Amino acid sequence: MKLFLLRIFTWWNGTTFGTQLWTWRFGEFVGTDETGNRYFRTRRGKIDPALGFERRWVVYEGYAEATKVSPDWHGWLHHTVDVPPTDENYQPREWQKPHQPNLTGTPAAYRPPGSTLASGRRPKATGDYQAWTPGQ
Repeated sequence: MKLFLLRIFTWWNGTTFGTQLWTWRFGEFVGTDETGNRYFRTRRGKIDPALGFERRWVVYEGYAEATKVSPDWHGWLHHTVDVPPTDENYQPREWQKPHQPNLTGTPAAYRPPGSTLASGRRPKATGDYQAWTPGQ
């Protein structure tokens, strides 16, 4: 019962019942990325009259977070490219790093030296800073 209610009322834990129904009724599976996200478009590339182009959407694997979409799929979702990455034989260059989602708010987030969240002590202020005191 709990899972049924979560499917109806939450959108961040996967697909809602409405999205599942829409995808089943009107969607055409296009492909899956390396993190398990599934990508769809309207069946047979049908043009939506209200939009003037085909609808494209993603069903996230697990928690719905937009930064989990890799750059190649992002380009396809936003109609920057017409060919989905599954239909291309693209080989990344040696200098390109693999996609990594936004880590802000997680334990793996970047914390520069001197940050109050970084480990260790904050360095003392240098001579270019003068503290403000009330009444001056």
